[in-house]
Amino acid sequence: MSTRGVPAHIRSDNGPEMTAKAVRTWLRRVGVKTLYIEPGSPWENGYVESMNGKLRDELLDRERFDTLHEARVLIERWRHHYTTTR
Repeated sequence: MSTRGVPAHIRSDNGPEMTAKAVRTWLRRVGVKTLYIEPGSPWENGYVESMNGKLRDELLDRERFDTLHEARVLIERWRHHYTTTR
């Protein structure tokens, strides 16, 4: 903000309650409006949207699941790799 100026607004999810209050107070002080994604709308969150795209590209489009158990095992294996190894 000190380099490029104060933005008109910042869009975010609702976040943890205590953090959200502190951030809203600070933003109000510097004159920034807040916009929030709709609750239950993960497609409006870039991080979730990115993860969903990678899940589809790296797993779901490449695998054929014959049973629910197989799907659970492979998805959990991919999730573990995505969150720890990558």
